[in-house]
Amino acid sequence: MACGNLVGLKANQLARLHRLGRRRVPVDMVITPDLAGICSELSQEIRRQIGLLINRRGNIETVVVGTDRQLVLPQLSRTRSGPRLLRGVRLVHTHLNNQPLTQDDFTDLALLRLDLMVAIGVGIDGRPADIHVAHILPPNPQGKVYETLNSKPFHGFRMDYGNFVQTLETEISRATATPQVRDDIPKAIFVSASNRRRVEQEEQLEESKTLAQSHGIHVLGTVMQRSKEINPKYLVGIGKLHDIIIHALQHGADMLIFDQNLTPTQVRSISDVTELKVLDRTQLILDVFARRAHTRTGKIQVELAQMKYILPRLSQSNTAFSRLGGGIGGRGPGETQLETDLRRVRDRIIYLEGELKTIGRHRQQQRKMRVRRQVPVISLVGYTNAGKSTMLNALTGSTVSVNNRPFETLDTVSRQLYLPNGREVVITDTVGFLRELPKDLFESFRSTLEELRQADILLHVVDISTHDPVGHMAAVEKVLAKLDLEGIPRVLVFNKCDQVGKEEVERLCHRNQACGVSAMQPATLESLCQTLATVLAQTPSSNGYSPFPRPHQSIDESGVITVS
Repeated sequence: MACGNLVGLKANQLARLHRLGRRRVPVDMVITPDLAGICSELSQEIRRQIGLLINRRGNIETVVVGTDRQLVLPQLSRTRSGPRLLRGVRLVHTHLNNQPLTQDDFTDLALLRLDLMVAIGVGIDGRPADIHVAHILPPNPQGKVYETLNSKPFHGFRMDYGNFVQTLETEISRATATPQVRDDIPKAIFVSASNRRRVEQEEQLEESKTLAQSHGIHVLGTVMQRSKEINPKYLVGIGKLHDIIIHALQHGADMLIFDQNLTPTQVRSISDVTELKVLDRTQLILDVFARRAHTRTGKIQVELAQMKYILPRLSQSNTAFSRLGGGIGGRGPGETQLETDLRRVRDRIIYLEGELKTIGRHRQQQRKMRVRRQVPVISLVGYTNAGKSTMLNALTGSTVSVNNRPFETLDTVSRQLYLPNGREVVITDTVGFLRELPKDLFESFRSTLEELRQADILLHVVDISTHDPVGHMAAVEKVLAKLDLEGIPRVLVFNKCDQVGKEEVERLCHRNQACGVSAMQPATLESLCQTLATVLAQTPSSNGYSPFPRPHQSIDESGVITVS
């Protein structure tokens, strides 16, 4: 029952500590005078702090022994129904020399959501002197997290503990209830720590918030920190992390979402400090992709990315993964649970990669058929939510699913289109791009993205109404460079021009030699179709990246078109 700094204690002192755990406290009292006197006397004798974790039924769950200055509390399990509620236990501990509550006490109170933090000062004679009490406050305009009651002599202190805690928890629940937000909707605080320019940091943070909101997460707030050096253990400093966690708990958040990619060690370190769910940017994007994937190909690609993300993090998981499994015939240690999980994940990765290769061979057959028919291919590329699927529908009369949210389209969609000159083309739409696209996700979708290699023209769609269309264009060009697709001719088109002033549209189109359209207004697409027909007539029908021989046009120096 007793734990902590027990080294050097005598046998009778250890026995008295263990007997403390068998005592009970009335439900309406913080601690009985008799129990407080025993703790004070023993604390004076061993010159160490003694703490009691007492639940609301009056049972002492743990007896903790510290040093003369502090207690190190053990890992506490949460038995309450949610992070908005208090934990259901109070810490009553001794302070030598009648010292008041310390900053460590206040931090533990807030982080652990204790019912009360109580310090009983030990007098010179070893008897209880003053009592110091603090409790958590509901969210308030002043931003105060806790409140300390006036210190009083122990024997003059009176509190109806049961009624006090019930009233306090009711006030906290009422204050943290988010209007018009159901209790079953996850609520998050976003954290961004970066050494990049503030504008770039804000733009990426806003983008991640949009991703989370489209995933059904209610964003309660954001915390930004700019630093020359990123903390290798917690991403932010430990003091800042404590402040973030307290802020999140005070406002009823269920999770912390970091707008950077966390290493397995960082995830483990942060999770050791808080019971809130911890997500990073990669995991958030993977979760969004998992919800959006509907076809077999999309689900395989997303699961493959998830498995590759999980694999290096298994070794950083809970110690339960280290349990031993049975050996052959029940003899020997066998393989550990961790090794079993790692093997299963690796086997699953191999299987999924094989499935993608099979799908790739099927796509090659489809491409061969298009090559024989000499049908040019126009591929839509662009940042996520730029309106590519809407444009595909407007150009071809299709009914591809469209929504004003990121990554609505994850799978390649191909449709037939006739240009103004009567020429038949195939126009394809695929997954949108994103800043800092997770590496595992990029690798999993590489087979899909490499469909772009077969394109005769890349139609780069840009949402002109965003705050940073130039940044979106640069992010797309970066992905295309990774795929070695810079050599394919492309047509730049600014979409959603109906949401921007005419002069701004003309200026950007002139500067970037682009077409300005609105996919919601089909009449504006006529000039785009004419541009595509013109560019296609001047472009060889093979871009040199196809692994299959296909007839193509070439233009000599005199402008004569020949077919080979």
